[in-house]
Order: sequence, then structure tokens, then C-alpha cells
Amino acid sequence: MDFLEGEVLYFNKPLNWTSFYLVKQIRNRLSRKLKVKKFKVGHAGTLDPLASGVMIICTGKATKQIESFQYKTKEYVATIKLGETTPSFDLETEVDGSYETAHITRELVEETLKKFTGSLWQVPPVYSAVKVDGKRAYEFARAGEEVELKAKELVIDEIELLSYDFPQITVRVVCSKGTYIRALARDIGLALNSGAHLTGLIRTRIGDVRLSDCLDAEKIDEFVENAFNGRECKTSDNDSNN
Repeated sequence: MDFLEGEVLYFNKPLNWTSFYLVKQIRNRLSRKLKVKKFKVGHAGTLDPLASGVMIICTGKATKQIESFQYKTKEYVATIKLGETTPSFDLETEVDGSYETAHITRELVEETLKKFTGSLWQVPPVYSAVKVDGKRAYEFARAGEEVELKAKELVIDEIELLSYDFPQITVRVVCSKGTYIRALARDIGLALNSGAHLTGLIRTRIGDVRLSDCLDAEKIDEFVENAFNGRECKTSDNDSNN
């Protein structure tokens, strides 16, 4: 493998790791092995710390491919709790509201989900990296400041109810770039005349890359050692900024 020239790697991001932390772990280990100080490593699509699953990591000149990967269709499996909301629409923040759920049935959920396919407009969560006046929206939210975000158009190709274990439901979502599954959970709750928030999220696919194709991110050391011991990649004694 030639990490300096550019490689595309698939990792399963662990729960509670930030996307940046995963990139940092890979960059640090490869930099030491390659004996370079500057080394480009980036990811093609952020996952929240409370989500796990497919992350595409590009090194060296392959980082030029990141944008093309970001536009590929993504698939998620999401667990949503009905009847309660949180400010972040997930478990990052505490429950701030409880709502009626006696009217909710499996049949109602299935009918409601049908409304969330095709081209939709979605308001991103305030606890997100969307930029407002040069700052990330989550910076305003965590400081207790109100911020108004504009709705963005997205496409949901498929949404399927995988399980109904009231008050929790699990859904499979196939969607376009820019879809916030946390915001989708919020909107499903509203459409059910109740509330909802995300309690679990796994990204199972980006384009043709599936979870089964991914390396275990907690075994980065083993991956790097195997790559170099097998003489599958090139090293350099010079600093590089590919």
C-alpha cells in the first residue's frame, strides 16, 4: 500500500469516538511509520460521537476523492424512542419534553414513514456543525443562545420499519448527503402528533461500501503493522505534504 501516493480505507467508527479522533489516530500512526511530519488524511462524511459505522478515510493524494464519496447514497439503521424529545434530538442532552403516545400503533408508524420518502426539506439540528455567521451551530446551542437554521433539501430513497418495540422503533433509511437522522427522528415524532428522539445510529453503507467491508477502528495498530511488515506500502525519509 502506498499511503503517501494515496489510499482509500474503510473503517467502522466506534461509538463515542469523534470522526476527527479516528482520523487523528490513523494520521499519527502512519506519520510515525512513514517518518513524515505533514501528512494528509481526511474522512468522507462526519458521524456523530453517539453513532457508529462506515467511515471512508482517504490518505495522501486520495483526499481529492473525498467530495465524490460525500455525495454517494448513505444507509443507516436508526433506533428512535417515541414520546420524548431532547434539545439535541439524541442522547447528547437530557429529555426536555414528554408527549402523548396512547394513539400510536405499528400501523400508524408504518403509514407515517411513507410520508418521508422522496424530496424533502429538513431543518438541521441546532446541535450540528452547520455554520451560522462563521460559527458552528452547536457552539450557539451549547452556550444557550438561540439560532435559526434554514431548511435544506434532501432525498430519502427508502425508509423501512425494521422493528416495533414500543416506545422504541428501529428504521432503515437510505438517503442523500446532508440528511440528519436526528432531525428525521424529530420530524417523525411531530408527524405522529407526539415527540421522538434518536437513541442509536449505525451507518451501514456509503455507496457500495458496506459495514462488512470495514476494518475495526480499535485495531488500527494491527492494521498499520501488517501493512508495513508485509511491505505493502512505501515510506519516505522526507517530510511530505501530499
